[in-house]
Amino acid sequence: MAALVLEDKIPANRAAFADKVREIAAKLRCDPNWLMCVMWLESGLKSTAKNPLGSATGLIQFIESTAKQLGTTTAALAQMSNVQQLDYVHAYFKPYTGKIKSCFDLYLITFYPAAIGKPDSYLIGSVGNRVAETAKANPVFDVNKDGKITKAEFEASCLKRLPAEAQAYLATQKKSV
Repeated sequence: MAALVLEDKIPANRAAFADKVREIAAKLRCDPNWLMCVMWLESGLKSTAKNPLGSATGLIQFIESTAKQLGTTTAALAQMSNVQQLDYVHAYFKPYTGKIKSCFDLYLITFYPAAIGKPDSYLIGSVGNRVAETAKANPVFDVNKDGKITKAEFEASCLKRLPAEAQAYLATQKKSV
């Protein structure tokens, strides 16, 4: 079985974690390397990652309200092994099974699901007219610093922040829109 992209960066339980990522991806009907990329971008593949500015915790930076919807807490997630926490990663993405057409779709589920399937020009934050507020809160995605984040900028920013091996892998992927 071929190694996953970024598999060498898994900090603990490498074989069990990689196997579970493959299992979850099969259930979600998506590429397991996409899961690896999203978790890298959110947490560096560290289940103990915590955002110092809020409650976001874990592999995909669950916020407290999301953790509660999944039947847990961020405190409990922080105590789980990376393999255990993958059950919650799966539960979070499960409603989107079959709808994930790219790594960026998968990442948009964690960031702004309304943008999935939209054109590259779609403005993140359009729902509720929060374009400027969203850009201000997430400057890493506002590539051209115009106070707006397009879907294309989001994707470009994500790609740029991934290690070279992941960038190369995603370059071989077909565009979803």
